[in-house]
Amino acid sequence: MSLAVGALSSSNNMVDEKRDEGENSNVAVGAAEPANLQEEQRTSRYVTVSETDEEDDDDREQDIQLGPQYTLKEQIEKDKDDESLRKWKEQLLGSVDFDNIGETLEPEVRILSLSIVAPGRNDIVLAVPEDGKPAGNWFTLKEGSKYSLKFTFEVSNNIVSGLKYTNTVWKAGIKVDSAKQMLGTFSPQPEPYIHEMPEETTPSGMFARGSYSARTKFLDDDNKCYLEINYSFDIRKEWAAV
Repeated sequence: MSLAVGALSSSNNMVDEKRDEGENSNVAVGAAEPANLQEEQRTSRYVTVSETDEEDDDDREQDIQLGPQYTLKEQIEKDKDDESLRKWKEQLLGSVDFDNIGETLEPEVRILSLSIVAPGRNDIVLAVPEDGKPAGNWFTLKEGSKYSLKFTFEVSNNIVSGLKYTNTVWKAGIKVDSAKQMLGTFSPQPEPYIHEMPEETTPSGMFARGSYSARTKFLDDDNKCYLEINYSFDIRKEWAAV
């Protein structure tokens, strides 16, 4: 998750950058090093980003040509005579009820709940509006606090491959953080999946506090978006009163 971490560099770095502006106005702030190359990709930089930039990224992902899709029943029937493949598929699919999945080709993913988990505090449960646009300020984080994002989701119809989470954060129109994390491949099952992101720490200091806007997406490897949330949040000295 990257609701806020990486949103701003430390206040000391900000002061140094201000001093360097007079010497070289063309100096750009570099991207932050990724925390885990296998699990998450993040960039954090002081550049203005337009909607077109993000659309270009999506177009590059859509250029990848994938093989033909099959319904779940077709997947099972396709290699039923190959015992090793059949056992592997049974292990992957687990407790799928084949009587209820039908013949739908496209998988469906529903994000059921989103929560912010912080040590020593009750979870902050975030209502997920149908239009993906929470009214007003969605939540407040305390500066310098540890937290993680937990969400539950259900998968139906077919296997969803390469489900991933992306998050982009802006402050005053400037893109200050971008993160992407692969969640995995999931088969349909009666019970919802529960996933908790790695723990992170909010930035702190006078330059970190304030209001932010953000966009979160859940997509698969076909770049199909199952949920997009555009929201605003605050970083303050203290948690919001319950």
